[in-house]
Amino acid sequence: MPFVAGRRKRVQSLLLGIDGGGTHCRGRLTDSAGRVLAEATGGPANVWSQYDAAITAIESVIDTLFQQAGLAADARDRTLLVAGLAGANVASVHTRLQSWQPRCQGRYLFTDVEIACAGAHDGAPGAVLIVGTGSQGAAWDGAQFTLLGGWGFALSDAGSGAILGRRARRLALLAHEAIVPASALTERIMALHQHSPEQMLLWSQQATPAEWGSVVPEVFAAAQQGDPHGIALVQQAAADIVQMVQPLLARSHGKLALMGGLAVPIQPWLPAEIAAQLVPPQGDALSGALRLASQFSQQPA
Repeated sequence: MPFVAGRRKRVQSLLLGIDGGGTHCRGRLTDSAGRVLAEATGGPANVWSQYDAAITAIESVIDTLFQQAGLAADARDRTLLVAGLAGANVASVHTRLQSWQPRCQGRYLFTDVEIACAGAHDGAPGAVLIVGTGSQGAAWDGAQFTLLGGWGFALSDAGSGAILGRRARRLALLAHEAIVPASALTERIMALHQHSPEQMLLWSQQATPAEWGSVVPEVFAAAQQGDPHGIALVQQAAADIVQMVQPLLARSHGKLALMGGLAVPIQPWLPAEIAAQLVPPQGDALSGALRLASQFSQQPA
């Protein structure tokens, strides 16, 4: 459930949507009629894995939005903020976020998958599975959200770019040591680390989920070119996504959308019976955040 901070007036002059994910943070500022005043993108904003860096990235995007829109500082005092943040489903993080006090008239905080679900189905019942740097699913029944997954790179994130990237590097290391046959893909990945397992090890000690996922475009390209390791890796990611999709379909009245950076490239690799049940998203996560903001702005003060 979201929490609210700040005093709300009956009429909201400005609406601000934030989509904070593991790869980047996006923001969109509109007036009360929905006209876009500014859009901006910033750095990673996962409040579980890197809380302080995420808050810095979010605040930087907010600053940029108001600068681009040419608005005075006091415009923030008549702005309603809805933010969907990766990692906000963790109770301790949710509690910590209550101390975050950006200047605004009112604030609602959700997870990134909840605002994505609101955008994908324009507020109607349905479900989404975000497959980006991380992964998480949500189903909305018209009254409340049910969340699946989203417990981070070490424990969860099935079908995500970070998991796919980690598997690719592990496979590249196996090939480097001649435990499995090498391929053009495994050679390219090892080249990123000077063909040195020690360099890869040192890199892995500091790597973020987004950095693990940085090789995903190469993996998909290799699969399309017939690289056997690329094909196997993408097929495994598709199987992980199917495992997540099946329970979401059962809770979504048959409406489920894939969203995130892997949503388009993975669909040709999904079983036909699963792909046939997917619906295209009507809007993105930012449109979902702004839709929620508009709804909240119309509630009695």
